[in-house]
Amino acid sequence: MSPSAIRSLHLVGRLLAAVAGAVGMVVVFLALIVATDGAGSGLAAWSAAVGVAVVAALWRGRRRSWRGRLVPFLPVLVAAALTLSVCVPTVPTTRRYPAALSFVTTEHWRLSTGSRVAVYHYPPTGDGPRHRVPLVYLNGGPVRGISVLDHRFLQRLAGQGHDVYAYEQAGGGRSDLLPMDQYSITRSVQDLGAFVGRLGEGRADVLGFSSGAVALTRALADPAVAARLHRAVIAEPGPMDGPTARIAGQKGRPSARGIAPAMTGPRSTHVPRYAVAFGLMRLGLLNPDNGLAGQAEGDNAFTAADLGSDTASAYCARDAHRIPVEDTEQNFSFSPAASLRIQETIKDSPSIAPQLKRSRTPAMLMIAECSSQVRQWETTVLADNPAIQRTQYMPGVGHHMWNGLGDNDRRAAAVITAFLQDKPAPLPDYPTRADIPAFLHDHK
Repeated sequence: MSPSAIRSLHLVGRLLAAVAGAVGMVVVFLALIVATDGAGSGLAAWSAAVGVAVVAALWRGRRRSWRGRLVPFLPVLVAAALTLSVCVPTVPTTRRYPAALSFVTTEHWRLSTGSRVAVYHYPPTGDGPRHRVPLVYLNGGPVRGISVLDHRFLQRLAGQGHDVYAYEQAGGGRSDLLPMDQYSITRSVQDLGAFVGRLGEGRADVLGFSSGAVALTRALADPAVAARLHRAVIAEPGPMDGPTARIAGQKGRPSARGIAPAMTGPRSTHVPRYAVAFGLMRLGLLNPDNGLAGQAEGDNAFTAADLGSDTASAYCARDAHRIPVEDTEQNFSFSPAASLRIQETIKDSPSIAPQLKRSRTPAMLMIAECSSQVRQWETTVLADNPAIQRTQYMPGVGHHMWNGLGDNDRRAAAVITAFLQDKPAPLPDYPTRADIPAFLHDHK
């Protein structure tokens, strides 16, 4: 082998050793982030990782000349700079709330549970009759602001004579944060009961969507809260308890996930700090209440583009190239840590089926044709709740059934209004409890 080839091999070897050293320090740093739960904004893990890397570099250079001893420190410096970026916040670490909306007044109510929530009221409008029972909207998330798209739908319901109230659940949107250990599905149910009680109108109708439908389902299984509910619309629910959450079943017709154009806009997950924090939380390696990126900072950092394919999964495949903009950058708000915490309390909860079977509140279940929810999450609610009087299978729509496309909003509003007014359903009552086996078998 020629001398030049030997020199090239030695150079490649040194480069590989340097890369391996830098990667090794990054791996040690991430392991220490997990071990320390991100203590001190990650600086505890960073200091320890740099210390270990410096000791290793000194040991590698112990028999070299003074210049040679410096070489092992180059990958240490590179890795130290990379990992230090994980420890430096790039957004405010105190909560920065969305600006006020121009078309509706934001009120703040202190509930008897201690939660301080942002409230929106759409009084009944239009020429039709006014409905005496107020309608409360529980949005999905679970800890997310109400989108502009949803606000438009609430305005439509108000235009049909409903006295519509909506509130952003604690920690979401313009509502105040809670200490992380206070977020739970039980607290969400208690807040619903307290909110309806604060209305002072007696019982209320409730429309719960997605994770909001989960809170509503569990409220129906809680006699103290259910006593305050007049009628319930359970729209596209997620898993209602631990046993249901462990079901890995089928989904609806194909959604736009994987075929819709990628969302544009800045992503916090392109910033090393939040990519590490959110990624490790999602993997269950960091607690939601970790010391790396606090709840308020995570809320400030998270953007609509970070939802990625989750947004596309709420639409039918046929709508992949016309998915509407659901929200404005100024109004968007999502709390990844608090949402994860609530989801964990659902997964850890025992079955609520025995309590739900005693429900007497008239209810309706709404199921989307292109639902991204596991079908058994929805059919379990139908099977276990004897008070569900009708099911409306909504053709041509995905998980987000009112989405501003075509006449989807009008059709969803017609289904909801017909049930709340105890009028004949616009669509067949399908699937019924007897239809569940065939419904699942046919992959509807």
